[in-house]
Amino acid sequence: MSDEMVKDIDTTPDVQMQDVIKDADVRAPRSKGKSFFRKKVCRFCAQKAKIDYKDADSLRRFTTERGKILPRRITGTCAKHQRRLALEIKRARAICLLPFVTE
Repeated sequence: MSDEMVKDIDTTPDVQMQDVIKDADVRAPRSKGKSFFRKKVCRFCAQKAKIDYKDADSLRRFTTERGKILPRRITGTCAKHQRRLALEIKRARAICLLPFVTE
């Protein structure tokens, strides 16, 4: 009968929680040092490329499959060219060169 009581005590939530906490403390070691981060460069500043609403293929690179404009932290464009890019994408949408949304 005392063995049954010991088994009941071992299966209490507090004891099980302590085992989980001990297991959680063991973590996989991370790689040493930082990974190399390459700074993104604005394509329009570097290549002196022009942003034009009539060039739908180049503007399509700056939108998602659903039609959303990609932010500058992802594309790497500078603030000046991101504003111009958004304006040209909106112009291309207005004359149906680019879709507003895709289904």
